[in-house]
Amino acid sequence: MKILRLKEVTGMTGLARSTIYKYISAGTFPKPIPLGGRSVGWVDAEIHEWITEKIENRDIQNHPMNRNSVA
Repeated sequence: MKILRLKEVTGMTGLARSTIYKYISAGTFPKPIPLGGRSVGWVDAEIHEWITEKIENRDIQNHPMNRNSVA
């Protein structure tokens, strides 16, 4: 198991720090774990799972059966 710091999480997701914390508050992003003092980190697997869910949602929405096609 690997713990990621904020810089790694922003790099992996392409999200800004403020957006990550906004999503955490909304309950739509993995919560960080306290590492001591003011340091926090994220579980690598949870971030990968979040990214995978985003990809799957994109693929479901773009599937031909889910599009409203006008013939």
